[in-house]
Amino acid sequence: MAFSLALLSAGRSGLRLGACALALGLAFNAHAAKKDDTLRMAYDQAPESVDPYYNNVRIGVIIAANVWDTLLYRDPMTNEYKGQLAKSWKQVDDKTLEFELRQGVKFHNGEEFDADSVVYTLNFVADPKNKAVTQQNVAWIDKVEKIDKYHVRLTTKEPFPGAKEYLSTTVAIHPAKYYQEVGPKGMNAKPVGSGPYKVADYQPGKSITLERNTDYFKDSPKAQPKIGKVVIRFIPDRQTQMAEVISGGEDLIMSVPKDQADQLRTVPTLQVVNGETMRIVFMQMNILENSPAPQLKDERVRRAIIHAIDRQAILKNIVGEGGAILNAICTPSQVGCTQDVPTYKYDPAQAKKLLAEAGYPNGFDIDILAYRERNQTEAIINYLQAVGIRAKLNFLQYAAMRDMIRAGKASITHQTWASNLVNDVSASTPVYFGFGNDDITRDAKVKALLDKGDHTIEAAPRAAAYKEALSMIAEKAYAVPLWTLPVYYVANKDLAFKPYPDELTRFWDMSWK
Repeated sequence: MAFSLALLSAGRSGLRLGACALALGLAFNAHAAKKDDTLRMAYDQAPESVDPYYNNVRIGVIIAANVWDTLLYRDPMTNEYKGQLAKSWKQVDDKTLEFELRQGVKFHNGEEFDADSVVYTLNFVADPKNKAVTQQNVAWIDKVEKIDKYHVRLTTKEPFPGAKEYLSTTVAIHPAKYYQEVGPKGMNAKPVGSGPYKVADYQPGKSITLERNTDYFKDSPKAQPKIGKVVIRFIPDRQTQMAEVISGGEDLIMSVPKDQADQLRTVPTLQVVNGETMRIVFMQMNILENSPAPQLKDERVRRAIIHAIDRQAILKNIVGEGGAILNAICTPSQVGCTQDVPTYKYDPAQAKKLLAEAGYPNGFDIDILAYRERNQTEAIINYLQAVGIRAKLNFLQYAAMRDMIRAGKASITHQTWASNLVNDVSASTPVYFGFGNDDITRDAKVKALLDKGDHTIEAAPRAAAYKEALSMIAEKAYAVPLWTLPVYYVANKDLAFKPYPDELTRFWDMSWK
C-alpha cells in the first residue's frame, strides 16, 4: 500500500496549503456578483465553436443548453420526456415521429420558430457533407419534412429506439433563415437560439457573456431565468481559477480536483458541492496499422496495461466520492449498458509477465495524450512506469487531442466522455467502437453487434447485443475502463444551485440566496 500511495502522491497536482493561505490573505468580495446580478464562471477548456453541432467540449454543451432549445426535454431527475419546442408528438411507426410545434416562440433575433426551423436545421446537420463534429448525434436521421407551418415529420434511417433521447438533449433547433444565411461559422460568430439566455458578447478563446431572455416562452419545461447575466471566462490554468474563486473574481468553477476542493471547504465565503455524473473515464489504445505504438497490437500488451493500474487506489485517493469503478466503456445508468463483462484486477507482476511474453521484458517508451484530469493521468503514468512502460505525457486542449486521434497520431489517450447528456448506450460505446472518426480499434464483429443494439426496438434482444459487444471489447482488452467521474463544484456561498447527474450547469435553475 505504501508503494501505491507513493505513486499516487507523485501524480497529484494542487495548490496544497497555498490555496488556504491565499484565502486568508485576500480581501473577499463575496457579494459583488449578487449586487450586480452577474454570475461569473471560469472553465478550463474553450469551445471550438458555440454552434452545438460543431463542438463537443463540455462547456459548449452547457452553453448550448442555456442558449438553445430542443424539440423535447428530459427531466433530469425523473427522466420523463416533456414537450419543449414541440407541443406534442407521436410515434407513427418504427421509423417515423410526428411533432406538433409550439406557436408564438421567437428566436433571440426576432425570427419566428416554426416547421421551417426544424426542417432546415435537422436536414442540414444530418447531411454528412456539412461535417458536424457531433455527427453521431444526428447520423440516425434520414429526413425531416414539413407537414404544415406547425407540424413536422421525422424519419429515421432504421428503427432507432434512442431517437427521443437525442431529441431531448443534444439536437438543438436553429432559426432557419438566419442559419441558411450565415451557416455554422456565422452561428459561432454571432450565436442565435431560442433558450432562456441569449449571447450578448463572445470573444473566442477568452469569454462569452449571456443575458437573460426576458421574452422566453412561459410554457417551457425550463424555468424562467432568474439571474440577469452570466459571464464565462475560459481559463486553462487551474491555479488561476482557484485564486479567482477565492478572491471573489469568479462565482463558480467546476471539475475541481478532490484534494483542492477539500481545501476550499474551509473558506467561509465558498461552498463546495460534489455529485455523481454520467461522465466515464477511460483509455483508448490505437491498434490500427498506422499506430505510432505497434506494441499495442499485441493483446498481451493491452492486458498488461490494464493490470498495471491500481484503479481502486486512484479512485479512493484522487477521484473521490461519487466515482465508481468501470468495467465497460459506457455509463452504468444508460439504457443498454452492462458492467457484467470480463475484468482485470490490479496485478503488476502479471503485467510484467505479459510484457515479457510479448517480447518487451524491459518495457517500452510510449506517448500518452490527455486533456483534463491531469492529476489522474500522472498517477496512471507512474503505475505504468512501475512495470516498465515509460509513458510520456502530452497534455492538450480537447480539440487538438481529438484531431491527433483521428489522424492516427495518438498511441494511448486518457480521456472522458459524458455522452452529450444522452442516457442511452448508443451515445457512448458506438462513438469509440462503431467505425466512426474516433474508432481506433475497428473490430467488425463489435461494430455489427453495436449496430444491432442501436436499431433493435425490443428491449431484451437490444440489451443482449450490447452485452455481447461490451464483453468482446473487454475480452480483447481494446480499451482501459477506469471510473465514473464525480464533479466537484466550488461556488460563491450566495449562489443557489444544484448539481445534476448529466453534469449540465443549468443557469436558468440558479438564483441568488
